[in-house]
Amino acid sequence: MAIFESIDFDKIIDHPNILIAARFWDNERYCAARTCYRFMRSLDDLIDDHKAANRGIAEADKERFAENVKEWMGMISAGISTSPFCSDLKDTVERFRIPVWSLEAFAESMLFDVTHDGFATLDDFIRYSGGASVSPASIFVHLAGLQERDGKYYDPPFDVRRTSEPCAMFSYFVHIMRDFRKDQLNNLSYFADDIMAKNGLTRKTMLEMAQGAPLTGGFRAMMREYYDLADKYRISTIKVMKEVCPMMEPRYRLSLEIIFDLYMMVFERLDPENGTFSTAELNPTPAETRDRVRQVILRQ
Repeated sequence: MAIFESIDFDKIIDHPNILIAARFWDNERYCAARTCYRFMRSLDDLIDDHKAANRGIAEADKERFAENVKEWMGMISAGISTSPFCSDLKDTVERFRIPVWSLEAFAESMLFDVTHDGFATLDDFIRYSGGASVSPASIFVHLAGLQERDGKYYDPPFDVRRTSEPCAMFSYFVHIMRDFRKDQLNNLSYFADDIMAKNGLTRKTMLEMAQGAPLTGGFRAMMREYYDLADKYRISTIKVMKEVCPMMEPRYRLSLEIIFDLYMMVFERLDPENGTFSTAELNPTPAETRDRVRQVILRQ
């Protein structure tokens, strides 16, 4: 409760769920998470910011961005860079035994961003999510599940990737539904072309609805399909958390429950048939977020 009272929920803007949940860890693990997410966030923003400003990535820029992604991955290789941040990242990966595959898979998803304009199929999006969403979630779950003995860290006693996948996919589906309007206005499209086409939608009509045009029946049918997919992953998340939480220390188990509950807050607001999918409708206020975290703590 002392940690809870110390959190200023009004000041948490970027990746609030991760930062709120990780605050309940010991400081070393919290700092390790911040270092890894700073690396991932800077790589993601590099590409998304360009797309937002330029409506995609021109062919002439793709090679340059691909090289940027490779340079970012070089940060965790010995001798690539001597900057303090690069050194911090490499030291964090080594000391906390961060699975390198998670960073590599994330970088591969960023390369997909560079070389593709959206997602032709739902399967493409799910494969992309294995890097864009499952990788960051895996680092969170890995850090939460680490076993500490005599000042050294040992791998979690469970399969981190298998544990992370359902919650990561649940949160990502919730995320793209919540941010539908904002993403469209920033030239970002996460809804698969084949699902849109099946429901009589195009990228043009999606943008028009984000700008204020009435939401069509096809749009609501598509959102119902995505909602049902999120619900499938929600159920799988509950199952896997029941399996792994008994293997975790209380504060780290609490962090998993907090981050899941914070995405549940948004999921509970989604209404495919009647919702407006506006920012005000789907984004909890800092006060509501604070109250939900308090409820999770009191359940322990």
